[in-house]
Amino acid sequence: MRLIAEYEITCESLPLVTVAAAVPEATIEVELQYNHGDRPPVLLYATHETHVPIERAFESAAFVAEYTLIGQAGETRRYQILPALGEEAQLGDHVEDLSGLRSLATTEAIIERIRVTPTGWIQTGWFADVEVLDEFRTFWQRNGEFTLRRLTRDGEPEAPGDGLTDGQREALRIAYGMGYFEIPRTASLDDVATELGITASSLSERLRRAQTHLIETTVASTWPPLSDRDYCRSDE
Repeated sequence: MRLIAEYEITCESLPLVTVAAAVPEATIEVELQYNHGDRPPVLLYATHETHVPIERAFESAAFVAEYTLIGQAGETRRYQILPALGEEAQLGDHVEDLSGLRSLATTEAIIERIRVTPTGWIQTGWFADVEVLDEFRTFWQRNGEFTLRRLTRDGEPEAPGDGLTDGQREALRIAYGMGYFEIPRTASLDDVATELGITASSLSERLRRAQTHLIETTVASTWPPLSDRDYCRSDE
């Protein structure tokens, strides 16, 4: 049966890691387009209260030749990145067998999500079988560090909370611990934001995204679906 794996690759030479290191409080996700030649464009989603440090990091990153803002929703901005470097220039001194890497990324595996961190990438992908996943693991153990974070079989439900970013998980944990979700509340949005060292608007955005994800992966996915009467019923 096919596998879905989330794993962390520790390799500071991977594209855009310097951007994540420059703005560690931001959430950065990318989509790669391997079928666009040696320098395929990259779609990057950056969630942060302001665009200024993100774009400043782009301008100092050796990987980035050009960047264009192509969309925005709340604090999340979508950019198209045109690379200044091909794979050979970016990774050649740090990763052996780049052709093997391209082959792994385009054959019996589909990488659905890449989150950029200050030390590497966290990827979520679909793998044809355990042998293909083991090829990925072996490759990155030779060229950096590979840590398996989660493994499920295709069709199995994810545990509630899987898919939250580290920032979202921390925001929920701190807000809960301080009493933000108690009735009545014993901590305000400003109190929790101060504890986390972010603005109240950033915290509100993180909590909304985290709560939406938890709802989508728990009650919204139940069967049968809720009726109109259920939606209108008031809570005690």
